[in-house]
Amino acid sequence: MRVLFVNHFPLTGSGSGVYTANLAKSLKRKGHEVAIIFPENRKEYEHYDGIKLFPVYFKNEETIEGVDQADFNFPCFTSHPRSKKGFIDLTDEEKQIYEDKFSRKIKEVIDDFKPDVVHAQHVWVLAGISARCCKEAGLPLVITCHGTDLLNIAGELDRGVYWGRKFVDEAVEYAYQIVTISRSNDSEMKRLVPKAVEKADLIINGVDTSVFYPDPSIKKEDVLKELGIKKDYRQVVSFVGRMTAMKRVNILLQAAKIYERDDIVTLLAGDGDLRDELEQMAKDLELENVYFLGNQPHEMVRKIYNIAECSLIQSKKEPFGLVALEALACGTPVIASNQGGLIDFVTSDKGILFEVDDYEELADDVMKLLNKEVTFDGVEIAKEIREKYSQDVIIGKFEELYEQSILSMQKTRV
Repeated sequence: MRVLFVNHFPLTGSGSGVYTANLAKSLKRKGHEVAIIFPENRKEYEHYDGIKLFPVYFKNEETIEGVDQADFNFPCFTSHPRSKKGFIDLTDEEKQIYEDKFSRKIKEVIDDFKPDVVHAQHVWVLAGISARCCKEAGLPLVITCHGTDLLNIAGELDRGVYWGRKFVDEAVEYAYQIVTISRSNDSEMKRLVPKAVEKADLIINGVDTSVFYPDPSIKKEDVLKELGIKKDYRQVVSFVGRMTAMKRVNILLQAAKIYERDDIVTLLAGDGDLRDELEQMAKDLELENVYFLGNQPHEMVRKIYNIAECSLIQSKKEPFGLVALEALACGTPVIASNQGGLIDFVTSDKGILFEVDDYEELADDVMKLLNKEVTFDGVEIAKEIREKYSQDVIIGKFEELYEQSILSMQKTRV
């Protein structure tokens, strides 16, 4: 089977990018052919063995010679480590350029790669463009709703700008199925887009357990030294994610003010439009053992999870929370907010749920875990995640979905 993915964002730095890359790698391991279309603003980007990559180039700071590069950065729902431009910020001319570039690229790749099915990420502009191209080529379309797209559909981000909504309607109407990633994500999709009620179905995210796993050989002092942290610490609290309003890193910092001790270090891996503001907040709170690490490669993120006593996810209404699954795959218990997709799998044997935005409760839960008033079996946590949520386990559901969509399209042609 040949599967073509289309994503609104690069394959690193966003949840949907990681999701797409994980699916692509699992499909490749199962013997399928895979191609991915995505925006890019760098000449050098991550490649994956045997997977065909088709970047659509945008400009951040780097001018890339010899390619058709838009003179603006790729747009986002909230922000991306490599772009702070929102869909709401696009001029009419930029919107047209965006549409034209992706429409051409999708048609070119369909002609060249000849996919059996197209899988678009986010129920938004590129899903609508994919629907047009698939309809023209007689191909089935599957779409995954990731949650941030729902914010734009609801008007919470794309205030007064309805450019994207026409693509939503086209995408949902044509798609064979809308994949949702959590129970809350599924209900929101159906509430906001009534046409999706009969097409939306839940397939929970999978984690790449070849990347995230327990590694007893990893030593705390070695990782801290590798990160440039010279002070010795007995316990580690971690956070991995974007520095945006949705992630509520300010709540973590307020909690750290309460739980921080000389022997506890808090490692924050990630970047975003609020990073400078959050670093200033940490200074104002006089936090001495909080380190902003910026974006880190998966290898380092795995090391951070492996040395951490817990990983924190304090987002408000996280659509799923793939970073929580990655931490759990390493055997690291999670302390997470009690909204959105996190409640689907952060159960009492794997972590603690706290009331969203309650930094005092978060701090209390961190101390309970660090003081071993609450304990978890990291080996059992990692084992359950590997058995139930490994991408190579989940991929069978997508293979079945793709096959059904292809069969349905063949019947339609007859």
